[in-house]
Amino acid sequence: MPLIGYARPAPGEKAEAQVGALKAAGCARVYQDSGANRGEWKKAMAALRAGDVLVVARLDRVARSVPHLAGLLAELGGKGVGFRSLGEPVDTGAADAAATLALVEALARMERTAARERTVLGLSLARARGRVGGNPGLRRGDPDAIAKVLRAREDRRSDAVAAAAVDFLPEVRQMRGEGRTWDEIVGLLNYRKRTRPMDGKAWTRDSLIRAVCRLARDGLADKELLKPTSRAGTVEDEDALARVVLLWKTLEKPTLLGVAAKLEEAGIKTPRGRPRWSAGSVKNLLDRAKAMGLVG
Repeated sequence: MPLIGYARPAPGEKAEAQVGALKAAGCARVYQDSGANRGEWKKAMAALRAGDVLVVARLDRVARSVPHLAGLLAELGGKGVGFRSLGEPVDTGAADAAATLALVEALARMERTAARERTVLGLSLARARGRVGGNPGLRRGDPDAIAKVLRAREDRRSDAVAAAAVDFLPEVRQMRGEGRTWDEIVGLLNYRKRTRPMDGKAWTRDSLIRAVCRLARDGLADKELLKPTSRAGTVEDEDALARVVLLWKTLEKPTLLGVAAKLEEAGIKTPRGRPRWSAGSVKNLLDRAKAMGLVG
């Protein structure tokens, strides 16, 4: 089976050692990143085909946690791609591969459960101490800010999302860092059987963005996750969202069809890269903007 290597040295580590070990293991091609850069990782994942084996020097070069590793192995397995680590006894092509995968998944469930319990306990302790968040308005004693946070704290969905964040937030953080769009992230989460905490159903694009917004508002997620990502050939959906909000606020008598016509006149494409806008496309973005607090 073709062996594809991936190397990413740790701080202070030389890449040559990893590259040499991977080539010695039989890797015909080795993709190499440095530091926080993950451009070659995306190329490696795109180049993998059924029957290939992805080989790494150590697990910590591709996975930040056991749940992250379990998700990666599931994604590769779904493509028919094997995985091997030279530094640890993880080889999905070995005779005991099934037992190894079962152990990794069991450890991932245990780690998610423990982290979820720590999150719930931390929220309870913070509330018992009177903490209501890290909003600057709270530090100023702004009554509106305090009321807003208290309402959010009383919202059962906020608690559900916070408690379940460990199940999906690390993967969202990882994939946003790789430049993946929300649609791609939703597809991978659903493939990995990560259900949404509100009702146990499959994630949708809007429900995931609302969940991350809720976590960011409560100080449990980095707001950087919500920033636009660039994607060649199409107008990024976050950019389309901003344009729809701007038109809705500036037009004298805004309507869904009116905004759609203005977008087409300006040559703006839909989030899916289409030139024609419908009232439904505009409404979907406005609904998301309302959920994010961008429009009333």
